[in-house]
Amino acid sequence: MSEFSKIEWTKSTFNPWIGCTKVSPGCDHCYAEVSTPSRSMKILWGAGQPRHRTGLANWNQVRRWNAEASKTGEFWPVFTASLADIFDNEVPGEWRADFWALVRECRHLTFQILTKRIGNAPRMLPPDWGNGYPNVWLISSIVNQEEADRDIWKLLQVPAVIHGLSMEPLLGPVDLTRIDINGHSEIFPLTGSTGCEDDDGNPAPDVPALNWIIVGGESGPKARPMHPECARSLRDQCAAAGVPFLYKQWGEWLPVADYYSEDDSARDAALDGPHRLVTISGSFWDEEFDGQPPPGTWIFHKVGKKSAGRLLDGVQHDGYPNSKAAA
Repeated sequence: MSEFSKIEWTKSTFNPWIGCTKVSPGCDHCYAEVSTPSRSMKILWGAGQPRHRTGLANWNQVRRWNAEASKTGEFWPVFTASLADIFDNEVPGEWRADFWALVRECRHLTFQILTKRIGNAPRMLPPDWGNGYPNVWLISSIVNQEEADRDIWKLLQVPAVIHGLSMEPLLGPVDLTRIDINGHSEIFPLTGSTGCEDDDGNPAPDVPALNWIIVGGESGPKARPMHPECARSLRDQCAAAGVPFLYKQWGEWLPVADYYSEDDSARDAALDGPHRLVTISGSFWDEEFDGQPPPGTWIFHKVGKKSAGRLLDGVQHDGYPNSKAAA
């Protein structure tokens, strides 16, 4: 685990253990499964497979970060866990207890916990969680509207100083302005909600607004394109509600209309290379194709993550929660 991460929204990454089970369409091409640590440790992914607890040196590195942050007063976010899930059913309870003890010890760090299993969180949080540890942000992975409808309500019911969404890979359009939670009640994730009802029709706790939205396309050899209108819609929803929006990346594929390069020869070579037809609805990517696409679609070209960049309509979006307010 390197000390400093290249991930745009954090400073460092920490994995108390490694291994997971795929539970979402966003997991189909899981980078963690084929990462260098997973390969070197010969870790098998999936239900029933043992998770690998990382060594003491890795845990002590977090303590060193904390000591440095204590001296400098620097805001130090730590992406936790990039190669696992804190709320994974397969993880021994004593491992998780040790992790929470480390979080309490390292109070000068901010642990950004990203999970695909937010429904497990209430029974896996420490007994003294209360209204949330001041140095823990809860971030739920959401890749499509189905997951948004299912999991955002669960996320916002868990007390935390920051509630966020990681919408990467974004696999379709998502409306965050209103979510029907049980057929007769709704929440408004970007502005907060009052007067909600639970599944039995009883008054439910008011829920806060989301504090942060991260959006990105997929990277890796089997990456799927992300339709630009899906990203633009979330950008605009966040702007209207005043919610910080961070656009992480296009991924491997870039819409031809937005393709740019200082090197004309590299650009022309990319435009002659693999391309995909993308529509915004349904199974919104298609197989590689040749010829004229039908109206209402976009042509994407595979230019690579670095060349695709992270500009959305020419703008770099680096929205971030107020770390001082969350501390």
